[in-house]
Amino acid sequence: MHGKLPSGLRTLGARSRPALRTATQPSASPAVALRGVVFESGRMHVRSAATAGNPVGASSDDDPNNAFIDKSLTVQGAAEGPLKGLTFAVKDLFDVAGHRTGFGNPVWLDTHPPATRTAPAVQALLDAGATLRGKTHMDELAYSLNGENVHYGTPRNPAAPGRIPGGSSSGSAVAAAAGDVPLALGSDTGGSVRVPAAYCGLFGIRPTWGRTNLEGARPLAPSFDTAGWSALRAAVQVAVAAGDVDIGLGTDTGGSIRVPASFCGLLALRPTWGRVSSEATTALGSLATRRRCVPPGLCCWTRHPGRPARHASPGGWWRVTPSGWPTRPQRRPSTTPCRRISARWAAPSARGFEVWREHGAWVTEHNPAFGPGIKDRFIMASRITQEQVDAANVKRALIRSHLLTLLGSDGVLALPTTPGPAPLVNTPPAELDAWRTRLISLTSIAGLAGLPQVNLPIASVDGLPVGLGLIGPPGSDEALLELAEQLMGVLPHWQARDPWQPRQEKK
Repeated sequence: MHGKLPSGLRTLGARSRPALRTATQPSASPAVALRGVVFESGRMHVRSAATAGNPVGASSDDDPNNAFIDKSLTVQGAAEGPLKGLTFAVKDLFDVAGHRTGFGNPVWLDTHPPATRTAPAVQALLDAGATLRGKTHMDELAYSLNGENVHYGTPRNPAAPGRIPGGSSSGSAVAAAAGDVPLALGSDTGGSVRVPAAYCGLFGIRPTWGRTNLEGARPLAPSFDTAGWSALRAAVQVAVAAGDVDIGLGTDTGGSIRVPASFCGLLALRPTWGRVSSEATTALGSLATRRRCVPPGLCCWTRHPGRPARHASPGGWWRVTPSGWPTRPQRRPSTTPCRRISARWAAPSARGFEVWREHGAWVTEHNPAFGPGIKDRFIMASRITQEQVDAANVKRALIRSHLLTLLGSDGVLALPTTPGPAPLVNTPPAELDAWRTRLISLTSIAGLAGLPQVNLPIASVDGLPVGLGLIGPPGSDEALLELAEQLMGVLPHWQARDPWQPRQEKK
């Protein structure tokens, strides 16, 4: 054991939340166009699924979805810049000068002084012309993927009422999904941007490890941590990257390189689909490999069982291009080595050891009241030995090596972002733990290898969003965002009842 957990670490019951309030929308102000998306008064002109057909907004003082821990916090962006007219919210683990960073826990808030400097990731957005509009709720110390917080309540998922929003960037995702802000800044260690994005029907990105500036951001597991962001529109994500906003995709501390904005191979990673619910598998299907969904210049490789029966091939990968299906299977790098070690992921041990190394002393000193699940994970983390983490890191290096070989310089892996739609609020802890095991087996792939991943909100199960993840080679972040925007030109949005049919606008 590399640390001692306080014996008094305890669990609190969920506290009651105030009733939801509604009010009129704020008054209009001049609009600004950015890559086809219009921003007005800091709000994007698009309604989420929860408000479609019911145009009721919230005043600037209200927070009907419990997304914000401090909605009044406002920092004006630069007068000019590529993101002028854009507003954004920020997860409460990033420092804002003159304000305390709460890190999802009231004891942390009370035991840390106000920040003296704004985190570079936040400052970069401000310098690009975007305006900060509020700090958002998060899971305690970012150590959960659920979005439930016993101290501050669970942010309401606008895309799936009654279901968890996902964490740990819960409030950020909810603020974006509700249309409060067009862009929300979060962090992703084991899926904390990608999972809420999938549950809330958003685009989300976990950048290449080492490409984002995390100074002034509270760490969880530094060798996994990244700063990421989510948005309701793909164009907003692309605009952030294309605007040379250094949060920083221009910062390279991890030794990665920026690759050309082009890919030639899209691979459906078959082992991951076995961890997904049958409903989500049906909804997502072989979407990434359907002929009409393949942009010019991109071919797809698949062994997914959803391919047409007449093309069945038990022994090979099928190469799909915009011109159609091939007549015989072709060779593609094997995923067998990844499959052999997938049942014993290195992520929990490696991450947990780092978590305790970062926060064990504070937990021991202050003995904070953690909620269920988070308390248990800190206990687990305190017991991980150096020998265990060394063995986990050997497996981690093997996983990274196989994935880099599989991707090459221009490949993309397609896999479900989560096993299915968001679980219900107040799901029993044992059920959530079982779900988390399946979930981490999907989200750990990019994290273990330090790879970028985006979530595309392209399908639904019983009206609830599910997402498709795309993983690219190290440094391909900008190219991956551009590919996501290109694919969304031909793929349906999750709100469509039939995931294979583009949404038809009413005339």
